[in-house]
Amino acid sequence: MADAYLSRGVSPTKDEVKAAVSSQDQGLYPGSFCKIIADPAGDDDWCAAIHADGAGTKSAVAYMMYQESGNPKWFGGIAQDSLVMNTDDLLSIGSTGPFYLSNTIGRNAHRIPGEVLNSIISGYDNVIARMRDSGIEIVMTGGETADVGDLVQTVICDSTVVIRMLRQKVINAANIIPGLDIVGLSSTGQTIYEDAENSGISSNGLTAARHLLLHHDYANKYPETFSHTIPKNKVYVGPYHLDDRLPGSSMMIGEAILSPTRTYLPPVTAMLALYHDDILGIIHCTGGGQVKCIDFSSGIRYVKNQLFATPPLFQAILDTGEVTEKEVYQIFNMGHRLEIYCRPEVSSALISTACDYNLSAQVIGHTEACSPMHNEVQIKDFHWQRHLGY
Repeated sequence: MADAYLSRGVSPTKDEVKAAVSSQDQGLYPGSFCKIIADPAGDDDWCAAIHADGAGTKSAVAYMMYQESGNPKWFGGIAQDSLVMNTDDLLSIGSTGPFYLSNTIGRNAHRIPGEVLNSIISGYDNVIARMRDSGIEIVMTGGETADVGDLVQTVICDSTVVIRMLRQKVINAANIIPGLDIVGLSSTGQTIYEDAENSGISSNGLTAARHLLLHHDYANKYPETFSHTIPKNKVYVGPYHLDDRLPGSSMMIGEAILSPTRTYLPPVTAMLALYHDDILGIIHCTGGGQVKCIDFSSGIRYVKNQLFATPPLFQAILDTGEVTEKEVYQIFNMGHRLEIYCRPEVSSALISTACDYNLSAQVIGHTEACSPMHNEVQIKDFHWQRHLGY
């Protein structure tokens, strides 16, 4: 378990959550990345999924950047974070839209004024427009903004996304088998549908990233940005201020932490259109990081032995000495946030399609057989095991 996360009140693997829901109905496709249900319209050829997620504690950094600069623009990417954490989970079951979006914003109105709400809502509009230009349809259906200052110290930005899709288009991660290539899609760089370089942070591991990187000055300056249940020696223990340069990058630390979560919808939509039958699973490496895959299929050893070079932001976290190398693979994506499990004969074509979008991709590993009802992940010198079931 990742102590850097657990000691700050967050579970990297969410084992307690998984145990709590283990007895619930698993939907039409048990073992799929998202729960899939029968079509609400009653068409047996179709199915649906309803997915909820959000930007998490990333908004705390946006709040600090706003306070430091007086500019609400730092909240604009929070909407993209909240949206993409849903759409790209749904992409992992093969859904390419249309996506029907509802958002929920919970704020402390004493600290989050109207100009911040405008920035968040405009952020949704901007990413929806950018996806429309790439042929991806996202429909904003409405939302809720609640003033809940007794519960929220700054702001929480969550989204719910609904899709319908043909059952024959479903990608079920339970179908991952030995002998597949794992094609990783980079979380860094700048694709043709992004307007700035991406640090790769996405929207998971932000509690660890904030406290491991940012200077303890912020504990006194912005006590509203952390839980007071966290031990004092775990609060903002890093060497950096928000406007410091991230080593090995052109970005400021605050800018890098706030880098909007990249969506993989445009390139993977193109891949699925051409190679759907050769793609047996898609894993979105968010909560659980590079060990996320261990919960899918059965009797699989996931061998990841050709990973991307560690991006500067994750290297800076490692360089603090406050977290072990093994832990960071359980918390962060470490350079690629989407994995495509495909037949080896199409790997090169998938990588070529990614390159059309200026998205780096490479075969980062493969799958092997291991003991039945048991999964393993091997990353470099590290080895994780899980017996399936709770």
